Amino acid sequence: MSKDTASTIKKKTSKTVIQHLTAEQTALLLKQPNLQTTNGRRDVTLLSVLYDTGARVQEVCDLRVRDVRLEHPALVVLTGKGQKARHVPLLGNTVNLLRTYMQENGMLQNGKSDMPLFHNQRRNALTRGGITHILKKYMLAIQDKGVTGKVTPHVLRHSKAMHLLKAGVNIVYIRDILGHVSIKTTEMYARVDMESKRKILESVYSDITPEKLPDWNKDENLLNFLENL
Repeated sequence: MSKDTASTIKKKTSKTVIQHLTAEQTALLLKQPNLQTTNGRRDVTLLSVLYDTGARVQEVCDLRVRDVRLEHPALVVLTGKGQKARHVPLLGNTVNLLRTYMQENGMLQNGKSDMPLFHNQRRNALTRGGITHILKKYMLAIQDKGVTGKVTPHVLRHSKAMHLLKAGVNIVYIRDILGHVSIKTTEMYARVDMESKRKILESVYSDITPEKLPDWNKDENLLNFLENL
């Protein structure tokens, strides 16, 4: 095998590795913020929205109060690449967190629609770096739970996609949630999930099927029989 071929195979293989958290690790992460503090309540709401919507970090940075609908059916309007907006439903717990957080910060009052949904103490919208810093702080607290690899908000996006897929959600719906232009981009999660299932089966299953078929080209009796037909 040439070096170029080996390099190509390595690149293709590495692309199937998607860092994500298990459902248990995600739940543990969301329990880390101190809910007795203002920042802790903001952080748990921020991370819950980031996970629940599968949003890109910049999409969350750009969120304004007007982009959130708390009435049934609750949803958030995310503006993605190419300024394309998509409506993503919010689940019950996240809706409750948002309602309490927005009430505490006076966001439900008239004239607050342009206010950044997630902001710092100076009322400026959180930046990508700011959100990454917040996430990293809580991820460090659960590193002893098998969490490894580079910490970025995209980990929560990947986690949401994998959890939806494992729950049996149609991949077309997952594509719409994530805002992918092509279904082929979303299919990478299915490929990773299939590889994970294969590895699990290999680790617990004893292979009882025949190892291989006989080479009929070397079976003299069979060859003689076929020649005499």
